[in-house]
Amino acid sequence: MKSEVALGLENAGWPVLLVNSSGAILRANPAAVEAFGSTLEGEMPLSAIWASENGPMAEQFILQWDNSPTPPGPLKFCAKDGAVRSFLTSICPLTDGPEKLFILQLLPHTPAPAAKNAKDPSAESLAQKQKLDCALQLARTVSLDFNNALTSILGHTSLLLTKSEANNPWRRSLMEIEKSAARAAEIANDLGTFSRPEKDQRVQSARNLNSILQRATELFENGEGKKISWTSQLERRPFATKFDEAKIQQAFVKVLENAVQAVNENAQITVQSRNVELAEASQDRDVRLAAGTYICVEITDNGPGIAPEVLPRIFEPFFTTKGGKHRGLGLAWVYGIVTNHGGGVAVSSQPGAGTSVRVYLPAEKRVVQDNRFSLDNLNGTQTILMVDDEDLMLTMGQTVLSTYGYQVLTANSGQKALDIISQGDKNIDLVITDLVMPAMSGRELVEHLRKLSPNIRVLCTSGYVPAPAQIDDSAYLQKPFSSQELLVKVKQVLTTSGSTPVD
Repeated sequence: MKSEVALGLENAGWPVLLVNSSGAILRANPAAVEAFGSTLEGEMPLSAIWASENGPMAEQFILQWDNSPTPPGPLKFCAKDGAVRSFLTSICPLTDGPEKLFILQLLPHTPAPAAKNAKDPSAESLAQKQKLDCALQLARTVSLDFNNALTSILGHTSLLLTKSEANNPWRRSLMEIEKSAARAAEIANDLGTFSRPEKDQRVQSARNLNSILQRATELFENGEGKKISWTSQLERRPFATKFDEAKIQQAFVKVLENAVQAVNENAQITVQSRNVELAEASQDRDVRLAAGTYICVEITDNGPGIAPEVLPRIFEPFFTTKGGKHRGLGLAWVYGIVTNHGGGVAVSSQPGAGTSVRVYLPAEKRVVQDNRFSLDNLNGTQTILMVDDEDLMLTMGQTVLSTYGYQVLTANSGQKALDIISQGDKNIDLVITDLVMPAMSGRELVEHLRKLSPNIRVLCTSGYVPAPAQIDDSAYLQKPFSSQELLVKVKQVLTTSGSTPVD
C-alpha cells in the first residue's frame, strides 16, 4: 500500500526515496523514477537498486542510522540503463507515523582521483560544492512551493477584497492577510534570489509605470486607521520604462508605508509621477543623473520630517529609528531595487516640514498606452485553459477567472493540457501555464502548442524567474500574484494580437 506520508521533495532535481525500516521503497520523486525506472512506484525493495560494492546490505545500512541524519556519503546504485552510478547519499529518519520511515536523498557524485600520500583537497572541495548545490536546489524547491501557496492565499484574499463592501467588518482582517502574504512573498523572493545561479535577466518590455504606482497606492488608500488625505498627480503621457513589476511595486509599497507611519493629525500624502528630460548631467541630493530621459515618482508626506543627523544614514542596512522590532532594511531594499534598475533615490526632508522621496528610473522618450483596467473592465467571456501541477493553483485560478465571466478549463500536467487541446471540441483563447512542472515543463508545453495551434495566446507563470531570452515580460506573471494582477495580465494578453513568443 502506498504511503500517505508527504515526501516533501517531489520537485527536487535529485532522486529522493521514502523507505521503511525493512528497506521497502514506499515513495519516489520524479527524479528517482527518471534515474531508476517506474518500477520504483510499486514498493520495490531498496536492495533491487543497491550495488554490491556498497558492502552492507541495504536493510543493514538503513537500520544502523537509528535516530540521527547522516552527512552525505558516497554509495553506488544501479540505474535503469544498467549502469552503476555513484551518489552522495544522505538518510534522515522520520519520527511521525506508526512505522519507522526514512528519507533517502541521492546527490550525483563523481569520485575524485585517489590521493597518493595525503588527502586530496580537490575531493574535499568537490564534496563541499555538492553539498552547496544540494542546499541551493533545496532552497529553490522550497521557494517554488512557498510561492504556490502564497499565490493561492493572495488570489483568494484579493478576490474577497474586491467583492466586499467598504464597511464590511471583515475587510480590515482581509487586508492584513494580504499584507502578511505580500511580506511573505518578499521572503520567498529573497530565498529564490539566493538560490538562483543566474541573475534576473528576463526580457522586459517598456511599459507605463503609473499602473504599478496606482496599485501600490490603493493598498493604503482604503486602509483602516489613520485618516489620510491622498492626492494623486500622475503624468498623463508618461515616458515608457522597463522594470520588474514585482520588485518596483515592493519599492513603492515600502516608501508609502514609511509615509503612512510618519504622518499624524491632518495627514496628507501626495503621489506624483512626471517625465524628466536632462540635456546634461544633473544632481538631486546624492543622486547623479546622466543626460537622458527619466520617469520620476515623488511621494511626499507632511509628517515630522527626518533629523539632519539621521538623513545621511537612511539607506544604511540595519539602521532604523523605529525601535527594536524593525530590521532597518526597508529603504536599503528600496535603494537596491531602484539602483539595480539603473535609477536613483533622492530624499529631502526638514524637521517639522515633512519628507519627499523621489525615485528616478531611466525611460524612453515615447509614450505607451496605459494598460490599467477598472474592475468593471476585467470581465471576459473567453475560454482559458490553466495548467499547473499544483491543485491549489488550479482551484484559485478557476475561482477568480470564472467569477469574472471566463470559461475555465484546468489540467495538472502538460500532457493533459495537450489532450484537451487535441480533442478540438473547445475553442481555447488563452493558455496559462506554469513554467516549472514535472514530466513536461511549461516551455516544452509551449513548443507543442506552437505546432498544434501557432496563433494560440500563452501566459506563463512561475515563482522562479526564467533565464535570459526565454520569455517576454509582457506574457509573464511572476508568482505570487493577486487576483487583480492575474485578471489584468489576462486582459492584456487577450487584447494583444498574435501568438506569444517563448524562446
